[in-house]
Amino acid sequence: MYMWRAVDSEGEVLEVLVQPRRDKAAALRLVKKLLKWQGFAPTVIVTDRLASYRAALQVIGFSGRHEQGLRANNRAENSH
Repeated sequence: MYMWRAVDSEGEVLEVLVQPRRDKAAALRLVKKLLKWQGFAPTVIVTDRLASYRAALQVIGFSGRHEQGLRANNRAENSH
């Protein structure tokens, strides 16, 4: 099982989702749930290098900036 966690810029955990896979469908479920709960699209989304995030963001038509890379998502990693 994989735990997907969304954290805002202040380090607050927005959403936790447990999924059996780390694929596009699971990433899409997390992104849709977050956008529905937030009510607006963020300007920047920071993730790790998993390609499922990019695929999910393309499906929903996200037009903001998608940052990914080494230590780019430290805020989420530190929220354990």
